[in-house]
Amino acid sequence: MFDLTGKVAVVTGSSRGIGAGIVTLLARQGAKLVVNHRNSPEAAEGVVAAVRDGGGEAIVIQADVSQSEQAQQLIKQTIDTYGQIDILVNNAGTTRDKLLMTMKDEDWDTVLNSNLSSVYYCSKAALRPMMKKRQGRIINISSVVGLAGQAGQTNYAASKAGIVGFTKSLAKEVGSRGITVNVVAPGFIPTALTEVLPPEQIQSVITGTPIGRLGSVDDVAVAVLFLASEEAAFITGQVLSVDGGLTMQ
Repeated sequence: MFDLTGKVAVVTGSSRGIGAGIVTLLARQGAKLVVNHRNSPEAAEGVVAAVRDGGGEAIVIQADVSQSEQAQQLIKQTIDTYGQIDILVNNAGTTRDKLLMTMKDEDWDTVLNSNLSSVYYCSKAALRPMMKKRQGRIINISSVVGLAGQAGQTNYAASKAGIVGFTKSLAKEVGSRGITVNVVAPGFIPTALTEVLPPEQIQSVITGTPIGRLGSVDDVAVAVLFLASEEAAFITGQVLSVDGGLTMQ
């Protein structure tokens, strides 16, 4: 079950955190991986080394996927190396948290470009080769913040909510070509993006989560693996919240 042997997967922003966890699990299930980073070459090479130590196959491709030309080059290099792309996981993202009244235009633009425009650029570049094969999986990493909002994160929430609308629209465009497009919306997962949160906010999240704990990178990676697999071939345009029930509250 969930066998990805013979598949090629690109995971953007995968030199650490959730992206690295996704790479590790997909490789373990037989996929060949592309580890993408913007400016973390040593961390990316470390992820590749871990995959190879486990008997898997992976390469590093540097690209700032918030830039159209670099996103296109990422997909081109993938196909030049492996001859195909079967799975695209749009995971790259950043935060610039501030209240809207004090937010700079640069904070808005950086987050929207990194989190949302990157999804557009990479998905568009991957679609043509997927459509030729009449098969593909696009999995976009959103956030519970995109579903419920969060004070001080209007830019981040807008970008992650935009991913949901983008996904549902694209799923309707390409479903007839055998391509599924889905969202995984993690709750609060301890990563570099969340480690800056004050302890009282973390405790508030745990208290408001029915399962009573924070999530883990592995929790998210398993959800991505399912949606990337043949077992999920009849699922598209959906949002899978991996949040311990937080958004039910």
